[in-house]
Amino acid sequence: MRRIARLSFIFFTAWRYGLLPLLRDVLKPGIGRSCLTVVCWTSPGTKLPRGERIRLTLEALGPIFVKFGQVLSTRRDLLPEDIANELAKLQDQVPPFSNAESQHLIETALGQSINETFISFDASPVASASVAQVHLGVLRGTEKHPEWQGRPVAVKVLRPGILPVIEGDLALMYDLAKIIEKSSEDGRRLKPRENVAEFDTYLHDELDLMREAANASQLRRYFADSTKLMIPEMYWDLCHTNVIVMEKMDGISIGRTAELRAAGVDFKKLAADGVEIFFTQVFEYGFFHADMHPGNIMISLQPETFGRFISLDFGIVGALSESDKNYLALNFLAFFNRDYRRVAELHIESGWVPANTRVEELEGAVRSVCEPYFDRPLKEISLGIVLMRLFQTSRRFKVEIQPQLTLLQKTLLNVEGLARQLDPDLDLWKTAKPILEKWVSKQLGWRGLIDGLKQEAPTWAKILPSLPRLIADSLAQSRSPVKDQNAELEVLKALLLQERRTHRLLAGFLLFAGGFLAGILIITLGIY
Repeated sequence: MRRIARLSFIFFTAWRYGLLPLLRDVLKPGIGRSCLTVVCWTSPGTKLPRGERIRLTLEALGPIFVKFGQVLSTRRDLLPEDIANELAKLQDQVPPFSNAESQHLIETALGQSINETFISFDASPVASASVAQVHLGVLRGTEKHPEWQGRPVAVKVLRPGILPVIEGDLALMYDLAKIIEKSSEDGRRLKPRENVAEFDTYLHDELDLMREAANASQLRRYFADSTKLMIPEMYWDLCHTNVIVMEKMDGISIGRTAELRAAGVDFKKLAADGVEIFFTQVFEYGFFHADMHPGNIMISLQPETFGRFISLDFGIVGALSESDKNYLALNFLAFFNRDYRRVAELHIESGWVPANTRVEELEGAVRSVCEPYFDRPLKEISLGIVLMRLFQTSRRFKVEIQPQLTLLQKTLLNVEGLARQLDPDLDLWKTAKPILEKWVSKQLGWRGLIDGLKQEAPTWAKILPSLPRLIADSLAQSRSPVKDQNAELEVLKALLLQERRTHRLLAGFLLFAGGFLAGILIITLGIY
């Protein structure tokens, strides 16, 4: 009954904001479309642009639908530009839940009273969103951690009762997605069920605050020595699935440009640093903050850390494999060298394009997408748009783009937008190219060879001492006749078990010779 009531409210809200005509236009001809046409005659909001109607409808339906619209706005490869731009305006502004309830949740999670944990605690939240809200406090030292005494912290608390609300709204979203897919060919192209499933994953990840704390800890470790980025420290003894306690970070939101400019922040340096931070996360570590909107980014104005970025809210992160990073870096480099054949070859080599795809055909499609960009200055080229166009081209050749790359493209668009707000003349390629070239050199050049030798050294240390004996055994075996086939198989099995990584003795000998020569080369060059 509750589900039916919620569905009725959704239908009423869609009628109120003039969304039903948009739904009618994508339906197949039939009784359903005719009935909807009659209802649309009385709709009061049909004079507004379609993107605005969709945005207003989602805002009226509540925070979960707002968050879904925010995620959907990043799928510019699927949505018309006017709708994507309007959805990007959605603001996740939710009234906070009661102070008493918040304190109760914190005390229950920590197993002690607020006064036992904090010297001071602000019961009024400094931020409130659909999933959680944040309070500020000052820690008391403990017997185990006396150094905590007096440290300012931020306490993030999961909104109570949020899971049933989310599950109910997600169920309705799945139902609506199925209806759209069945009743509209255009709806199937937009893949509504896949988008709801993607949103489902993101949302449930955000409901586990321990996951967020672990993501933050990982990035903090990567950037421990950085002079450009700061990540809050997590107080693990005070972290739970619904409450986490972290270092309080002092700064100004990157969206408050007037205050930053008045404070003397160098916007050109800030924009370049932001791009460098993002590409370093992607290509150096393969692990990146994937929710980089202005609400999650601050700039430090403290004298010792002036002008550094501060990242917050790590509920959504992206992870790339070595093959993903290799594919992206080589694609970007090939694109800016106008080597479209190489771009086509990379698509095929990645395995995402059917093996029988003609390179020349794909090359022509890539050229038609990319060539228009070279009529513009490099500073006007959007890497995010380029990546999106490449994905669209790939989809024409029956390729399903990996979710982590879609997340990357969305984040890259956010980073570009922020960077160019700070510095409209930013040459993104000039900033990113050295990072890409360094990574390619490290992976595929001499540095990659040397790093590979270092990584394999422990394995070689085991293999090398046994090689002479294995070679001698093999020669002895070759000189003596084998009496029967079963005995020969037993000998081979024993050899394989004794040295699993040496499939052929000749290969082992070449490894030995190569390692020996490489070692001499490294010592000669003074690497060690």
